[in-house]
Amino acid sequence: MDYSVKEYWQNYVNGKWVDGGDGGRITVMNPATAQSLAQVAKATPSDINTAVEAARAVVKSRALIAMNPIDRGRMVVRMGQLLRERKEEIARLVSIDAGKPISEAMGEVEGSAKYFEYYGGAAATIEGRYIPLGDGVSDYVVPVPMGVVAHIIPWNYPNNMIARSLAPALAAGNANVIKTPELDPLSGFVFAELAEEVGFPPGAVNILAGLGNEAGAALAEHDDIDLIVFTGSVPTGQSIMRAAVANVVPTVLELGGKSAALVFEDANIDSVVENVKAGIFENSGQVCDSMNRMVVQDKIYEDVVEAVKEMAESLSMGPGLEDYDITPLVSETQLDRVAMYAGVGEQQGARLVTGGRKAGREGYFHQPTIFADVTADMRINQEEIFGPVLSILKASDAAHAVGLANSTKYGLAAGVFTADMDRAMWCSERLEAGQIHVNEWGVGGTQTPFGGFKQSGIGREKGYESLLSYYQSKNVGIVFKN
Repeated sequence: MDYSVKEYWQNYVNGKWVDGGDGGRITVMNPATAQSLAQVAKATPSDINTAVEAARAVVKSRALIAMNPIDRGRMVVRMGQLLRERKEEIARLVSIDAGKPISEAMGEVEGSAKYFEYYGGAAATIEGRYIPLGDGVSDYVVPVPMGVVAHIIPWNYPNNMIARSLAPALAAGNANVIKTPELDPLSGFVFAELAEEVGFPPGAVNILAGLGNEAGAALAEHDDIDLIVFTGSVPTGQSIMRAAVANVVPTVLELGGKSAALVFEDANIDSVVENVKAGIFENSGQVCDSMNRMVVQDKIYEDVVEAVKEMAESLSMGPGLEDYDITPLVSETQLDRVAMYAGVGEQQGARLVTGGRKAGREGYFHQPTIFADVTADMRINQEEIFGPVLSILKASDAAHAVGLANSTKYGLAAGVFTADMDRAMWCSERLEAGQIHVNEWGVGGTQTPFGGFKQSGIGREKGYESLLSYYQSKNVGIVFKN
């Protein structure tokens, strides 16, 4: 595959590159310039059906399940190796398409490679077991792939999020239909080439770009899907759950986040500031588990606010390919959303410390924004913004801080910055979140489970725990009469 930006990209169904069923196209915009970047074939519900049929044919053929898991795992690992070999070219595509800094795009592709390496290595560890039931009876449990897995991918990490679910799905022996994000679908097509190159049969990996309310809905509602994996907003996740209920299909959902870092008086402020820079301004805040809130102990509150302000105002802004700190948001719609929330913060009485406005330049840029004196009831504390906006709240002690952190409907991540490990553990046990980071935001890796409490989702991605979602148990009992 040529990893440069082509004028037109087709979808990949049953081992072939195809146009949309009705000839429709989606125009992909360059976030840095707000100009047209490319066009992709627009998948229709009929195209989705064709892809599901192709995946079902692979399941029925037993082409994947009949393989020695070591051999299947080796193919998955090889996909990761190929990603590494082509990392620079693919990262450039990610950066242009999604708008993010090239260094972050390189990290995204590196992370994608790790998923294939990790889950490929884990393929042969999926084992059954024997259950003794006495003489004359043999009983055993067989792990069986779910079958056809639907992957509905978000736009904030368009390459990495495919890898995160496709790698364990293939390792477990499933066939896959992937609906890429219509805003930045280009780097997702890479996986079609990789799957074909390592030897997966036609239909094992199908990749289509389409609108969420058309192709995405058709995939979620399809009655021949065995598992739905989705990352995105709570309202869309609820719609997918309703569709899944109608067909009695399990789901793995990673939904919204409003993650808070608790900062106590004995924390290293320099370290806190560096973590804020990565925690909220990476990918211009378009990260599900971004540090979009801070709860700071009153004794150091103004010192932290001033330090974070100074850092934010030092950040550079420009196109992702030139590796600026603040790069464009993914679309004009997202830019308008972030600007709207900045206005709401001011209207509701939060103190605007810095930023708060669109950047007033070509592309979808928004100033890095910090609000102080935020209270629990304010919308910028309660609602996901998904942009470079940090809300800072004040707390008197650990109990107060934990209460403020837990004051939303979300529970994806939280952090604790303190030199007191007793306090860190006390807070960690009480914070309602799937990931707790102590003294460094984002502690964890490919091997560690990731998912949310409350409305932040159902199930877990990453780690061995994720692999469990992609197969189910079949019990076989045999009675020997003689």
